[in-house]
Amino acid sequence: MFQAKARADILKEVVNVVSTLVDEAKFSVTTDGLSLKAVDPAHIAMVDLSLSKDAFEEFKADEAEIGLDIDKLSQFLKLARGDDIVDMKHDEDKRRLNIVVGDVTRRMSLIDTTGMSDPKVPNLELPAKLSVKVDDLVQGIRASETVSDHIALIASPDSFEMTCEGDMDQVNWKKAKKDMESLETPSSVRSLFPLEYFSNMLKAVPTGNPVTMYLGNDYPVRVEFKIAGGKGEVRYLLAPRIESGD
Repeated sequence: MFQAKARADILKEVVNVVSTLVDEAKFSVTTDGLSLKAVDPAHIAMVDLSLSKDAFEEFKADEAEIGLDIDKLSQFLKLARGDDIVDMKHDEDKRRLNIVVGDVTRRMSLIDTTGMSDPKVPNLELPAKLSVKVDDLVQGIRASETVSDHIALIASPDSFEMTCEGDMDQVNWKKAKKDMESLETPSSVRSLFPLEYFSNMLKAVPTGNPVTMYLGNDYPVRVEFKIAGGKGEVRYLLAPRIESGD
């Protein structure tokens, strides 16, 4: 059993986070809220999302798994303004999620979750931890997108920088420790990542929010941030591209 009402803007945040990596997703429902773990088809990135029942206007649920077509859900939510209340009800007999926005009802067939994996979140001990406003990072990303399809993230004890090198041009974005929310690293670390993935992850972060990142040398980056006004949490993991030593 799953019945819930939520503001459309909160559901749109969830859809933005998930659609970055996958078209279909399995949500685990408990009495405490919703959660999801998914890996993109290329196995380069992973999302781990949890949304507390406090993020909803109303929430009643037993334990269940609900497989959703994220693109269909996204298209339907476009009918709603941010402060509209979206009413959702799981019809277990017909294997559908009935969603109501205003005068419109969509009866959405659920996806069979039998073949969907439950990826394990690796427990990585990464030496560098930093926090910075997402709007600042997005500025650096936008400057890099026309230069190369990879971006280097570099944390040192006194700054954090993103560097993008193409065949002809180079872009460098740098933030001093004093201008960041926080920065802790015992030494300098650097990893290279696919720019498109990293960019899409940051674009899923609500504007104005701080992003916390964990980095190592040629290790995955862990990107963490809050959604739903602090009542939801997201963790992305992105695998590095190991630079050749030529």
